[in-house]
Amino acid sequence: MTGFETIRSVAAYLPEDNVDTDVIFPARFLLLMDRDGLGRYLFHDRRFDADGTRRTDFALDAPGLDRARILIAGDGFGCGSSREQAVWALVGASFGCVIAPGFGEIFAANCVKNGLLTITLPREQVSALGARATAGATFEVDLEQRMLRVDRDVVASIDIAEADRKMLLNGWDETDVILREDGAAIETFETRHQAAQPWLFQDR
Repeated sequence: MTGFETIRSVAAYLPEDNVDTDVIFPARFLLLMDRDGLGRYLFHDRRFDADGTRRTDFALDAPGLDRARILIAGDGFGCGSSREQAVWALVGASFGCVIAPGFGEIFAANCVKNGLLTITLPREQVSALGARATAGATFEVDLEQRMLRVDRDVVASIDIAEADRKMLLNGWDETDVILREDGAAIETFETRHQAAQPWLFQDR
């Protein structure tokens, strides 16, 4: 996972509340084993009819939004099942940040683990940002400075736990965090274990 870099982008606006993980990534695609390329299935059933015909009325497919790396969403975004593929699909479609009044708890935790920043703001402010996104404003997400800017004006600070911020900025996953925080203790344990039960390590 690469470290989070400042995002400057137009934003897509999906104001619907309680968009669950089955809408974000339909369950029938869970059999796909390779996470690469899952972005093509993002919001699949909102983008295609049952016969596979491409629809033209989905908000994220408006002209110019193929460049969007920021998604502004309604409350409860990512609720429902815990499938991590919903996050993989968003990342695979080049989204780096989702702004909403609230998120599904497991979804939000999965976002941090996969380099996707979630920003929680009051509903009224999210609606105002959505209006600016629809008007074509340029958004800037600066995690280093904890700032959200629109057309260069600071509109909000990014409230995030410092541990999560470090994970995102450095591109660390959970294993990286464990090794950095507890690596010395793990190495000490392994050394003592090998000395106490050497027969377990004869093939090494």
